[in-house]
Amino acid sequence: MESVERVDVGGGVHLSRRVRAPRERVVAPPVVLLPGTGMTARDWDIVAAELAEDRTTHAVDLRGHGGSDHPGRYSIALMAADVVALLDALEEPSVDLVGHSLGGLVACRVAAERPDLVRRLVLEDIGVPHRRPPGMPDRPPGGLAFDWAVVEQVRPEIDDPDPGWPDVLRRVVAPTLVIGGGSTSQVPQEHVRELVQTLPDARLVVIEAGHLVHATEPGRFVATVRSFLDA
Repeated sequence: MESVERVDVGGGVHLSRRVRAPRERVVAPPVVLLPGTGMTARDWDIVAAELAEDRTTHAVDLRGHGGSDHPGRYSIALMAADVVALLDALEEPSVDLVGHSLGGLVACRVAAERPDLVRRLVLEDIGVPHRRPPGMPDRPPGGLAFDWAVVEQVRPEIDDPDPGWPDVLRRVVAPTLVIGGGSTSQVPQEHVRELVQTLPDARLVVIEAGHLVHATEPGRFVATVRSFLDA
C-alpha cells in the first residue's frame, strides 16, 4: 500500500513523502529515505518497495524537490531542520535513516543534532567534505523536477565546506553503515574511508557500482542495507 502525504515542517514549508506500508503487521522500525541533489522520492522506488515487505518506508522529497515546497532558500542546515521536523511529526520512538549524496550529508546533520530520532544510519557514497575547485554546472534545458536554485545555493557550501564538518560527524552516535561506490564513483573513496574513521561507530561496505549504488545495483544495495538494519 502506497500513499503520498505532505507534512508541515514549519516556516511555511511542507515536505512531500511517499509512504509504503507492509501488508502484515509491522515490527521493524520505519525507514526514512533521503535522495541526492535533483532527485525525488521516486528515485527510491525499487529500494522502498523491497524494504516495505516488512517495514514502513518514507521516501522524502527534500525542500526544493518534487512535491515538496520550493521556498527559494536552500542549505544543508535548512534541509536537516526540515527532516528533523518531519521525524518529530512521525511520532515514532526512532527511525532508520538512509541518505544518498546530498541526502547523506543532510542525514549526518540530523543524526548529530537529534540522536534520539535515529536508531541506525546508512550513508550511500559520501565522504568527509573537503574543499575542491568550485564549479557550477550548467542548468539542463527544459523543465526540472527540482528548483535549480538548490544547486546554485548548495553547491558552493559543498565546494567550500564548513570546517566544522568533522565535529558534526563525531557527534553521530547511531551505528552507521557507509556504502562506497568504489573506483568508478566521482566521490574520492579515500574521503569515504575517512568518513568511516571519523564516525564513532561505522563500518564500510564497497559495492563497485559508481555513485548511484542503489540504482545500479539495487539488489545488492537492499541486501546490504537489510542485513545491517536487522542486525
